[in-house]
Amino acid sequence: MSVQVQRRLFTVEEYHRMAEAGILSEDDRVELIEGELVAMSPIGSRHAACVKRLVRLLDRAVGERAIVSVQDPIRLGRHSEPQPDVALLRYRPDFYASAHPGPEDVLLIVEVAETSADYDRTVKIPLYARHGIPEAWLVDLAKEHIEVYRQPGPEGYRELHIVHRGETIRPALIPGLTVAIDEIMG
Repeated sequence: MSVQVQRRLFTVEEYHRMAEAGILSEDDRVELIEGELVAMSPIGSRHAACVKRLVRLLDRAVGERAIVSVQDPIRLGRHSEPQPDVALLRYRPDFYASAHPGPEDVLLIVEVAETSADYDRTVKIPLYARHGIPEAWLVDLAKEHIEVYRQPGPEGYRELHIVHRGETIRPALIPGLTVAIDEIMG
């Protein structure tokens, strides 16, 4: 007799109730991806430095045109609430105090990968595409390049550009913003 294992997927609401009940705390490094609680990779010093550089560069460049969100939740449907390293959000005077931003609020998502590039590339980037996030960057610290994903759809992003040191990058939805790859990589 074989036993069939069935997974129990969680909703975003259940995930939040687990935190309210004390099952999960702010110190638990997990995110909800497709209904499953996924442990997030530890943040190394190189990863942390890259995120800090991105925040500084983007915040200075966008000013009041957008909100720079750092490792905060983005609600993607009923079963996913990832916490990308950096997101540029449409400006709202309440800074999303009433609810976490959704796909319609996101201008750009950036994932920084020191050890998690394969996971980000095969799980998180396709998740962002399925939910219509217009642009996602994967900063691959090991390869020292940035993968720029655009034109989201149900099967993933239809456009991928790889940008290397010595080159610049321009987010599609932030006119006039140009960032040097070397400034991001350090």
